[in-house]
Amino acid sequence: MANGARLAVLIDADNSNPGRLPQLMAEIAKYGNASVRRAYGNWTSGHLGGWKNGLLTHSVTPIQQFNYTTGKNATDSALIIDAMDLMYSGHLEGFCIVSSDSDFTRLAARIREQGMTVYGFGERKTPQAFVAACDKFIYTENLGVDEEEEAAAEGKGGARKPAQKKPLKRDRKLDLLLREAVDSASDDNGWATLGAVGNNLSRLAPDFDSRSWGYRKLKDLVAAHPDFKLEERTAADGRTPTLLVRSKK
Repeated sequence: MANGARLAVLIDADNSNPGRLPQLMAEIAKYGNASVRRAYGNWTSGHLGGWKNGLLTHSVTPIQQFNYTTGKNATDSALIIDAMDLMYSGHLEGFCIVSSDSDFTRLAARIREQGMTVYGFGERKTPQAFVAACDKFIYTENLGVDEEEEAAAEGKGGARKPAQKKPLKRDRKLDLLLREAVDSASDDNGWATLGAVGNNLSRLAPDFDSRSWGYRKLKDLVAAHPDFKLEERTAADGRTPTLLVRSKK
């Protein structure tokens, strides 16, 4: 989706961390323009007090939803109803659903059926059903990793320490995903463009994120993987380099 896409950001405040809001909005900006920004919860209760400053800073509208019955979450219903209204308004290209609650699984699937892109944001405890229902799912634990790494790289007196290459922790799931993504995009010589590999990874696993393995970008993850070779080639115009990947096996 183009960066100019109009997105609706719908936050389930009961199941989200207010401390992640700045990093969340920065991440969403990579995918489009957050035209609609709403956070749902019972703002009369004390447990949502940590959201106040963040909502004001990032121009997120708090939507009040009282708990009509003990043990029932009316917030979910309010978010779903608003999402359906927005979906039929015709003014949006995608949705960002911020929650770790599986109750939004059907909502995400319904929005996708309408031809819109769904980005999910939640903690690693998020049920796989909700993750799979989104076009892309970002774990909030990965948000802000870039800033933390840059801060850690700063030495005394503002001097920057040289970057340390991280050893890749082997993961069978990662091995299989990379191999299938590369094989599906490779030419007769076994080479695949990194962009095509990234697109395949998103289709194979909505929650794929190189940051989950400690790397800021896909190219860094592939370069660190012992089973794959990363090569940069100059395009025909002599200016635009192309990154190619192939399996070493």
